[in-house]
Amino acid sequence: MNNYKLTIQYDGGRYKGWQRLGNDKNTIQGKIEAALTVLDGDPVEIVGCSRTDAGVHALGQVANFKTKKLLTEEGIYHHLNHHLPQDISVIDVARVPERFHARYNAKEKSYLYKIWNGPISNPFMRKYSMHVDEKLDVGLMKQASHDFIGTHDFTAYANAKSKKKPAVRTISAIIIDAHDDFIDIRLTGDGFLYNMARKMVGTLIEAGLGVIDASAILQILESKKRVRTGRMAEACGLYLEKVKY
Repeated sequence: MNNYKLTIQYDGGRYKGWQRLGNDKNTIQGKIEAALTVLDGDPVEIVGCSRTDAGVHALGQVANFKTKKLLTEEGIYHHLNHHLPQDISVIDVARVPERFHARYNAKEKSYLYKIWNGPISNPFMRKYSMHVDEKLDVGLMKQASHDFIGTHDFTAYANAKSKKKPAVRTISAIIIDAHDDFIDIRLTGDGFLYNMARKMVGTLIEAGLGVIDASAILQILESKKRVRTGRMAEACGLYLEKVKY
């Protein structure tokens, strides 16, 4: 079997997420598989490194697919970018060893979350950032973020759909940068549970608003109670930015 790795960018606003849902092809995976099946001549299934939620975007999603046919990287690249909708782009194609698996071989993932922290809505960024009109204290957000760093049981930040997955994850870095009414939050770790990144950002927002104390995160983690995490940040502000192998 020939194995090909795809690096993909997409605007997730009009899709029901990455993962194919039965016969519903209004997913990122469904659109790419349909285009690849036309190229290959036989049904093609792809594996993504992250099953992003409905409305979540990607700057560097990675997927792989296998085929008995020997296709050229250039041919795959041009075919997909010609047949896919304009809100999905394949930015790189590489033939990889047959054992490569986009999800299981991933060592580290980085997510970017964008907040528009101006007093009124930004009409050009309303689909690509979460609007928080009350001024956030970035210093408190940075202080709170320190307690996420390290290896913890993230049961409190998991969704009910994550029950069967190990909740212990390692967060290696959280970088918060404020500029021109934007606040960018970058979260890097060895893996994220369903909705985990959005719930972490939601907690940081509540710390920045003074709703919770900046020192409360360790208590929330130790409680393992999902109700303690507060609001979940909106999907539109989240981007899968980079995957390391």
